[in-house]
Amino acid sequence: MKKIFEVLKVSIISIALKFIYGTNRKSIVGKNNYMRLIKKNESIIFSVWHGHLLSIVYDLRNMKINALAGTHKDADLISKIATKWGWKMIRGSSKEKGAIAYKHMLQLLRHSTSSLLFITPDGPSGPPKIPKKGIIRLAQKSRTAIIPIHVKYSKSWGFKNWDTFFLAKPFGKISINYGEPIYFKEEQNQKTCRDLLMRAMEN
Repeated sequence: MKKIFEVLKVSIISIALKFIYGTNRKSIVGKNNYMRLIKKNESIIFSVWHGHLLSIVYDLRNMKINALAGTHKDADLISKIATKWGWKMIRGSSKEKGAIAYKHMLQLLRHSTSSLLFITPDGPSGPPKIPKKGIIRLAQKSRTAIIPIHVKYSKSWGFKNWDTFFLAKPFGKISINYGEPIYFKEEQNQKTCRDLLMRAMEN
């Protein structure tokens, strides 16, 4: 019975989110920044702040994307919705199963052509808008481009926890900017890479 309730809940919330995001007008800039990499069979790491992830999960739904999600209970619902929309989830964080998840992602990026990976670099527990080391190490070790993403809303709800998690309101406008690809060399230090990624994600 509990399993049936969970499936029903995911289905209802999925329909509600599709309605909300489907009724918003989209202003999307920079789509070609990742499409040209896909056409060249290059792997990509999509990077958006945790608070804005729903807009990107919706915009890139039905694409063959592997996404990193935390192991805590709060991540379960969004993970199930993302899976329903065509994504594959990798569960792990800096606090639990992080090494296993990192190894899995590195293998994907190194050994598969045109692997698409989605990461919220400040998730799952912050601090907000400060990238953790994992995304930078992945990009360095695999020589994979990071596509920094910036999201804005004309109307939204904000739910405060360790960050502000945004849910667009119906019939508004969502602006998404997919930035130029960023490549990090292994010899670059963490702070330099972190600062560069932070700036790119705010533009």
